[in-house]
Amino acid sequence: MNAAATAPRLAPMRQRVHWNERLGHLGLLGVLLLLGVGLVAPLLLILSKALQVPEGVAVSAFGAFSAYLASPALLTSLWQSIWVALLVTAIVLPLAFTFAYALTRSCMPAKPLLRTVMLLPLLAPSLLSAISLIYWFGNQGLARDFWLGLGFDGIYGAPGIVLAECFAVFPHVLMILVTALSLADARLYEAADALGTGTVRKFLTVTLPGAKYGLISAGLVCFTLVITDFGIPKVVGGNFNVLATDVFKLVIGQHDFQRGAVVALLLLAPAVFTFAIDGWVQRRQTATLTARAVALVPRPSRGFDAAMTLYCLLIVGLVLAMFGMAVFASFATLWPYNLAPSLNHYVSGLVDAELGEALINSLKLAASTAVVGTLVVFVGAYLLEKTRGLDLLRPVVRLMAMLPMAVPGLVLGLGYIFFFNAPGNPLGGLYQTLALMVLCTVVHFYTTGHLTVVTALKALDAEFEAVSASLKVPLYKTFWRVTLPICLPVLLDVSRYFFINAMTTISAVVFLYSPDTKLASVAILNLDEAGETGQAAAMAVLIAATSAVVTLLYLAAGRLVDRRTQVWRAPAR
Repeated sequence: MNAAATAPRLAPMRQRVHWNERLGHLGLLGVLLLLGVGLVAPLLLILSKALQVPEGVAVSAFGAFSAYLASPALLTSLWQSIWVALLVTAIVLPLAFTFAYALTRSCMPAKPLLRTVMLLPLLAPSLLSAISLIYWFGNQGLARDFWLGLGFDGIYGAPGIVLAECFAVFPHVLMILVTALSLADARLYEAADALGTGTVRKFLTVTLPGAKYGLISAGLVCFTLVITDFGIPKVVGGNFNVLATDVFKLVIGQHDFQRGAVVALLLLAPAVFTFAIDGWVQRRQTATLTARAVALVPRPSRGFDAAMTLYCLLIVGLVLAMFGMAVFASFATLWPYNLAPSLNHYVSGLVDAELGEALINSLKLAASTAVVGTLVVFVGAYLLEKTRGLDLLRPVVRLMAMLPMAVPGLVLGLGYIFFFNAPGNPLGGLYQTLALMVLCTVVHFYTTGHLTVVTALKALDAEFEAVSASLKVPLYKTFWRVTLPICLPVLLDVSRYFFINAMTTISAVVFLYSPDTKLASVAILNLDEAGETGQAAAMAVLIAATSAVVTLLYLAAGRLVDRRTQVWRAPAR
């Protein structure tokens, strides 16, 4: 008998998992748990609450849900939300595209300055534009007669919402379109010129097709931001109801949590729909800038450059007028009777109304979100991209990291009420605390930070980890000595993004604060409801000023980091 046949079979050797990899697996499970508690569980509670059958009603869960959806008032709010969002998108998209075209295809002067001014709305709550409109075109506004002369009955209602939303979403759309128009291949335009193609036909056959995906993404982002915004309709909406204000009225005004959950699901649907379309567009998008591409450098043209300069100055003037009115009104002694500058609104707001504590709470929230959010996002993205194992869970974590982009802040905040205020929940002690608002804000803005970090990590060659493993260098040392220094500029950008959004957010935290944890952005809403519009303007200006100062500090820190850790990027002399 063959000796080999009688030899005992040895069990296949199992590869030993190093403790570094186990630590990475624990970290990935921690990120999964955080997103599960902070995102999935609240959304499931909203769905459960919406399908709950009212006591004493002999209908099925779906029957009660359908009855709520058939409400004429709810359908009216849905229709009004949709057509307002479509109208704002139709107005902003061509205006922002023309501005982006001027920045990328003309030789007009002061491009960096003009672009910086257009990003100012990002530093302030959306409420600032609504308050400015009241001072411009309200019942005691400086240009009230001009507004009435245009045929409008007043600034409150749909006209005010549309105008304020255009101001608030313009910079978001502009950033996307500038990026889309910057990725142009000069060879296409040279070929068009060689064929004798006219300017208009060149624009229609080369420029627009090259930017079509950017236009679609910008339009979807604009539509989603408008339909889910809460602050502007609350201030200048008047009796014009939209879905976002309906959720607030049902939950805060009527304590009807079940119908609030139904409206929240309805508000979630358009955001999920646009998110799905954007994902489909991104998958169909092909590379427009190849390795052989030639960067497009605009050529001077006196007439075109002058026209673009005048157009951009007009748009910038409107933005400065909106910001300037808020600043001017915050210093006016008594509007409109005594416009002499004073600090009355700041003193009465920060000292007499004790809103200085609200501003401090906002700073605490923003700082904590910047630190915690950046840490969680970076660790989660690093473990997804640079470690191995847990192959079944990785797609789940990726999906959960992308989901917050499709969830409006009001929906997330309402879900937090249902989940963290539920009887028997061991996490109920977090309800109405600053820690819970930090968690909500981190989850709300998680997707953008995650995508930014993943993009940076994908640019790093996997050989860093392979070489470290071959030299038996622990994973954490490679992370600390190589990955972290290279990614520091990106981390500063993500941290700034978290800080600014935490300072200006309203919808995500309007349901979660207590008297001890009231935020400055929420205080603006309360002041406006109380008729203290001057103090509300002062608080909005303070938030914008704080965001601007912090942005400058981040820019200074970025330059320091570049000198200390990014010397290798500089070309050799």
